[in-house]
Amino acid sequence: MFKSILPVHAVPLSRRRLRRGLMLAALLGIAASGARLSAAAPFHIEEATISDIQSAILAKQVTATQIVKLYLERIKAYNGPAVNQPYGILGPITTIPHAKGINALSTLNLRPAARRQWGFDDHHARSMTDLVDNDPNLPDALEVAAQLDAYFAKTGKLMGPLHGVVFALKDQYSTIDMRSTSGADAFYANDRPPFDSTFAKRLRAAGGIILAKANLSEYADGIPRSSFGGVFANPYDTERNPGVSSAGSGTAVGANLVTCAIAEETGGSVRGPAVNNSCVGIAGTEELVPRFGMIQEGIQTRVGPIARTVEDAARVLQVIAGYDPSDPLSAFADGRLPEEPYQTFAHPKSLKGIRIGVIREYMDKKLFTKSDEESIDIINRAIEDLRKLGATIVDPGEGGELFTKYIQALEPMLLNAAYEKQHPDLFPYDADGKPVGDHIATLIGLVMDPSKAPGKFTLRDLGGMGGAGAAGRRGRAASEDATAPAPAPGAGTAVGEGRFEYNLWLRQRRDANIKTLTDLYTKANFYTDPNFGTQKASLTNTDKARTFEMAARMQRRFMVQEALLQAYADMNLDAVVSPTSNIPPQKLGAPNEPTVNGRASALWSGPGLTQGLPCITVPAGFTTQVYDRIRDPSAPPPPPGWARGGGGGGFGGEPPEPTILIGPTPAVLPVGMDICGRPFSEPILIAIAGAYQDATRHRHPPPDFGPLAAK
Repeated sequence: MFKSILPVHAVPLSRRRLRRGLMLAALLGIAASGARLSAAAPFHIEEATISDIQSAILAKQVTATQIVKLYLERIKAYNGPAVNQPYGILGPITTIPHAKGINALSTLNLRPAARRQWGFDDHHARSMTDLVDNDPNLPDALEVAAQLDAYFAKTGKLMGPLHGVVFALKDQYSTIDMRSTSGADAFYANDRPPFDSTFAKRLRAAGGIILAKANLSEYADGIPRSSFGGVFANPYDTERNPGVSSAGSGTAVGANLVTCAIAEETGGSVRGPAVNNSCVGIAGTEELVPRFGMIQEGIQTRVGPIARTVEDAARVLQVIAGYDPSDPLSAFADGRLPEEPYQTFAHPKSLKGIRIGVIREYMDKKLFTKSDEESIDIINRAIEDLRKLGATIVDPGEGGELFTKYIQALEPMLLNAAYEKQHPDLFPYDADGKPVGDHIATLIGLVMDPSKAPGKFTLRDLGGMGGAGAAGRRGRAASEDATAPAPAPGAGTAVGEGRFEYNLWLRQRRDANIKTLTDLYTKANFYTDPNFGTQKASLTNTDKARTFEMAARMQRRFMVQEALLQAYADMNLDAVVSPTSNIPPQKLGAPNEPTVNGRASALWSGPGLTQGLPCITVPAGFTTQVYDRIRDPSAPPPPPGWARGGGGGGFGGEPPEPTILIGPTPAVLPVGMDICGRPFSEPILIAIAGAYQDATRHRHPPPDFGPLAAK
């Protein structure tokens, strides 16, 4: 873990100079854009950036209250049910082509009178347990906006850097003014916790307006559904998955229901919703943003913004980043933030001097299926765009591998006993459990000649450490396809981690009825649908643990970080790039894409991303066609009680489902590029992402959810 910390003085001088050059270029770009904004232009809420909103407020074209109302109008029009649910929210569903709603937001921050005035039903109330909801210390979004307007009218100044910016927060995060249940329909005595998440306090203090809680996969399990919020859909195709567990955060931004959102990433839930909704998502260095207030705050969970532009995501990161005593892990960020705000790096005119590696391990068409090919082609074009911007591209070539030799050289030595257990033929034990022969001598032999080390050592083979569908702290059901091989010891999970996290959060919450993990699955309603696996069985299994053991997990984290950082150092890399996912959004309720050579149905978890290293996804284009999975019609029916993962990265059902690939089908769906780097290298990653976005402008909003008719 300590390998993730790079002292400021350890950054090469040339890289520090490069950052200053990028900052200067960025400032020049921002100055130019500011000049363009100085001329008054009609304000439109669709695709409005933070700069657009604040420029309009300063020009007195619009107020914060009007901004909130413009978003409420869009929520009223577009946040309706995304599917047919003839048996109610907990029963089986069918999809709707070109549905009128995407069901992105499950709870609205409106007092009862305002909510009824706007025509929103009781299910979207900000509390289901406090029906009166008249505490003056808990203002709703419209009241907060009115406070901002009063401050601006009195002073002529913005209250903070996020004045008038409207947010949705993933329901995995605690908010003192809105129900917080991680998508569950659990029977809390008080569905509002007595505290805010640390980052939520920072957003409010900066003038941000928290308008809603975003729908999510229940307990962030990767399935596109929750018992309280229901099924949610992709605005680019409402029959498809909107993107793993933080999906509502991504769709709310992608469809212009809010300005920005906050998601949570364990194995891909900042980047997944961002890429599936043609947005930018920043999964920063693990230690960068305090995680306190998160349900299931784990060793590889992180708080990250989703926005429509790199600059906006960077502006939000600037507010929420930095040490806070509520999360001791964030102490590693103390002194590691850049001297200038993150957004000042977002508009360089050139990437000259930047060295970018290509993760060909994720882009070898020979290893995958027809489903992967167009995304790989799109990212190949993106790499050429980076080259045109002046970056030096370090490419191992078709079929090559960027990181394998480093992983192979270090894994046996740094995993030692854990590695031995994976290879009993090479490291035998007798009946009494004593080693046969000199295991240390054997390890030394592998260090001297790594080519003799048995095992698979590509990023794809690391599972939760760098392959696809990281299992995360929630275990196998989190976002890992159940058809994938079981992870190696310590790969993504720790014994008892899930039960520890649930019960710690519940102890902090101090609810009178829901006090333990056992209560979460015995005092709650759960949906029942064979196409969407339920969380009840997963919670029950998690509750069996009686010890908490993190040693193997942290040992593997150290190994992966050291291998990747050595590769960065040897090749003098500033960043690496790859597809965020090879597989376009899958059909809701469909079988998951099977694992092929380490590529599961979910996202790539990036080089060390689940080990604390940062990554940004940026829109790279759109598909023209897709291939889909259906159950093999010649296969026998599934066994009783079997359930699939809902299409797109949740647990895929046991036993694995026999499927066939059909297509191609014409489809215009977003594709994203990951830009990943060293710990606390966010300024460089933002510069690369910003330059690429400025040069290519691939994002366009979903056509079925465009501007509303003028009143």
